[in-house]
Amino acid sequence: MKEYSYDELLHKAASYCSISEHCITDLELKMKAWGVASDESDKIIDKLIEQDFINEKRFCVAFVKDKFRFNKWGKIKITYALKQKGLENSLITTALNTIDEGEYQEMLAVLLKAKLNTIKWEYEYEKMGKLFNFAQSRGFESAVIDKVVRNL
Repeated sequence: MKEYSYDELLHKAASYCSISEHCITDLELKMKAWGVASDESDKIIDKLIEQDFINEKRFCVAFVKDKFRFNKWGKIKITYALKQKGLENSLITTALNTIDEGEYQEMLAVLLKAKLNTIKWEYEYEKMGKLFNFAQSRGFESAVIDKVVRNL
């Protein structure tokens, strides 16, 4: 494995961060994979934060938008994923507030209508249960699911 100098590692990490948004945890894992010592890793991370290559608030907002728009995740699942990355609750809450509530419910309605075409049921409550379970597995809150399911 090649040994990198501090400047080479800093440049490599900056390149990694400029390609897409990353949080401190992502970068720590990446540098560990590169074989960087933790004290050097901390110095590099501090430098990248100082130079605004890493901005956890910006990362949170980008993560929320991506997971909502592309993966069609609900707020619970997004929150869980961000907490696993060690991000603060205040940052997570602020980022989740960027999701428009109307758009959020519309996304769930579209998902549930599509799901409705793929499930089989005998009784109405069975259909509702299957839709509810599906929406919960996507990370949507019970109150939102209830509201959207009633309007289907």
